[in-house]
Amino acid sequence: MAAAAGLEDPSLEKHFKGHRDAITSVDFSLNKKQLASGSMDSCLMIWSMRPQMRAYRFVGHKDAVMCVQFSPSGHLVASGSRDKTVRLWVPNVKGESTVFKAHTATVRSVQFSSDGQSLVTASDDKTVKVWTVHRQKFLFSLSQHINWVRCAKFSPDGRLIASASDDKTIKLWDKTSRECIHSFCEHGGFVNHVDFHPSGTCIAAAGTDNTVKVWDVRMNRLLQHYQVHSAVVNCLSFHPSGNYLITASNDSTLKILDLLEGRLLYTLHGHQGPATCVAFSRIGDFFASGGSDEQVMVWKTNFDAADYGDVLKTQKYATNVTGTLHNLQSEMDCSDPPKKNKIQESARNQHQQEEETSLADTLEHIVGQLDVLTQTVSILEQRLTLTEDKLKECLENQQKLMHSKGN
Repeated sequence: MAAAAGLEDPSLEKHFKGHRDAITSVDFSLNKKQLASGSMDSCLMIWSMRPQMRAYRFVGHKDAVMCVQFSPSGHLVASGSRDKTVRLWVPNVKGESTVFKAHTATVRSVQFSSDGQSLVTASDDKTVKVWTVHRQKFLFSLSQHINWVRCAKFSPDGRLIASASDDKTIKLWDKTSRECIHSFCEHGGFVNHVDFHPSGTCIAAAGTDNTVKVWDVRMNRLLQHYQVHSAVVNCLSFHPSGNYLITASNDSTLKILDLLEGRLLYTLHGHQGPATCVAFSRIGDFFASGGSDEQVMVWKTNFDAADYGDVLKTQKYATNVTGTLHNLQSEMDCSDPPKKNKIQESARNQHQQEEETSLADTLEHIVGQLDVLTQTVSILEQRLTLTEDKLKECLENQQKLMHSKGN
């Protein structure tokens, strides 16, 4: 497909082989040095983006790993599994993890809030659950779906949760009141995946009816409807600029949609068999995909650097990018194509942003260190509990032995 102005064709940069079954989920760390993948082979793998660096295989789940995500700082990885548990891993050579248990069926989806303080999970037990990361505690359930919940995501500001289910609905929840504030029922099949637009004003969902739909969550109305795949759509990911959406389908293709013009931009062939998952990197210059062919592929986006470099800075410090919202609505409301530079207008004060970047990096480092400390304390507590249990067992055995000798 011909490239639009300012765009080049995405290119396949590298592919990773190491999993022994279909890939279920992929996610980049903040600094793009690592890529996490989950698989039906029950393993989580952490791949290094640097040449000649070894990959880590993490074993702990007793069944298929259905979902993986790096924490915002990149110092933790969360995974959900068919073994009904959620695990938090430190992505280093030791691969230590702690276990969260509350779901009573397969955990299909796991996501950190943007501040890294909370986790939201979705499960075949028909519930969405919210957890605290540092205290590693289950907080509450959202339970109005009447079938498996495939996916749950926080809004960028953390105030809303969107969930997608096999009951053919997407539900929007208020995190504070824990109430369902709206149900979107336009999908003709199961809803496999949902995600928030970077501005937080829209959501996109992928379904077994082969469609991708975009809704405005303030007015609860359908903005865009794409029928570009010939099979089930498994996953989608917004580009950080908010201008593009990438999708992965059982028709073995990845497709990039131009949301501003409301059209298909690229069709990418790489996987042999269904493309099961896809995710943009945090600044959008790369994306990764996984498939039932057991391969993880990394692609270079090749969009004009201005499209994501400036936007990243803008969106890192602004929770609501009104330009993006305006562009998405313009697609539906007027025939003149919207201008791409509307989002970029808010990145004007370069000096102030550099200071904010430095402060944000420092805070990010502190949060990361806190993540690691919390994880270490939790692991030590687990080991202490195991030691206490062993000691108790030894004492009981000793008492039994003395009792039997006395008899």
